[in-house]
Amino acid sequence: MTIAGAGLAGLSAAVALKQAGIAVAIADSAAQAGGRCRSYHDPQLDLMIDNGNHLVLSGNPAVARFRAAVGAARPLAGPDHAEFRFRDIASGAGWTVSMNDGRLPWWIFRPSRRVPGSGLADYLPLAKLLAPGEGRIDARVRPEGPVWERLIAPVLLAALNTDPAESSSALAAAVLRETIGRGGAATCPRIAEPTLAAAFVDPAVAWLAARGTDVGLGRRLRAIGFDGDRVSLLDWGSGPEPVAPDEGVILAVPPWVATALLPDLTAPDDFRAIVNGHFAFVPPPGAPPMLGLIGGTAEWLFAFADRASVTVSAADRLIDADRETLARRFWAEICAAWGIDAPLPRWQIVKEKRATFAATPEQNAKRPGAATRWRNLFLAGDWTATGLPATIEGALRSGETAARLAIATQPR
Repeated sequence: MTIAGAGLAGLSAAVALKQAGIAVAIADSAAQAGGRCRSYHDPQLDLMIDNGNHLVLSGNPAVARFRAAVGAARPLAGPDHAEFRFRDIASGAGWTVSMNDGRLPWWIFRPSRRVPGSGLADYLPLAKLLAPGEGRIDARVRPEGPVWERLIAPVLLAALNTDPAESSSALAAAVLRETIGRGGAATCPRIAEPTLAAAFVDPAVAWLAARGTDVGLGRRLRAIGFDGDRVSLLDWGSGPEPVAPDEGVILAVPPWVATALLPDLTAPDDFRAIVNGHFAFVPPPGAPPMLGLIGGTAEWLFAFADRASVTVSAADRLIDADRETLARRFWAEICAAWGIDAPLPRWQIVKEKRATFAATPEQNAKRPGAATRWRNLFLAGDWTATGLPATIEGALRSGETAARLAIATQPR
């Protein structure tokens, strides 16, 4: 089995195939595995950083399966219960939304656990987001009020990387059903420490290598040849190479690469940016691992042992902004959030122009399934029809799905 792409989707597919006893060759055009979930040493900071801050939740089953399969021993960081801390940059007010572990959400009946200034009635319309069907979120609920502004909008913006009001209600419902809908025990935030690579990528690469599969790097798939209903040739830049009659191919590449290789493929073609700021600064004692910021430019602040990082989702408006201006703005907000006064430390700004597909109803409808019209070609990636937004969980599930379909085609 050949896999093009060694992001989390491709690695997930490779692990599932190896578990089934199938030989795998996997390659990626980049200099390292991991795709958008990559970690690297940044010379400006002299630190290992992630390209972005990717959050998972305690109830993500594919995350748990993948990490267990590859022996990722170091636990993900995060609170024991579903607690989301916030700070209003302008007013300095802080609060914690604290959900109970069980499915029955009795936390909304406790003023001390819910969004300040909210009443029980403010939460009831949100049940409309759980209803089946597709459409814009703002066609189902009014995007206003304390619960929306201080909890739902920040959480959905992070999950969808698209303005929540214009986002797909089907994707929002999927996120909410699998997290808040299952209770706080499934909603605890989990952060990769010390890096994404250490939590996901390195253990998978090492696990595959121990089983005879090395990830080929700097190898770009440039063309695919077909013979009737099957892939027959792959060109990695040195000319066409034949694909054996019983060999399958999994294409785990970004959608713009997939559509270039498969011109008749319908896939998302509208994307949203993410901007991250990283600062070489040891957080003050007691700084929460994750803090939601309201009223500023940065939206989430992450405290690592050796650095502070902020994330801005749906950040197209910031892509062309001056990097130092962004760094100073972010740092001022970090100081306000943590209640400190410190000069700007060494910093790095990372911009991902096409971080995810736009999670709108129109783009969601363009997501293809894992199977294709060629019997030995399968698709994987968080942009395929996983039912979830472009998340780590969705990427891992897509790899599992592609592997399962590929396994079914193998001779018995």
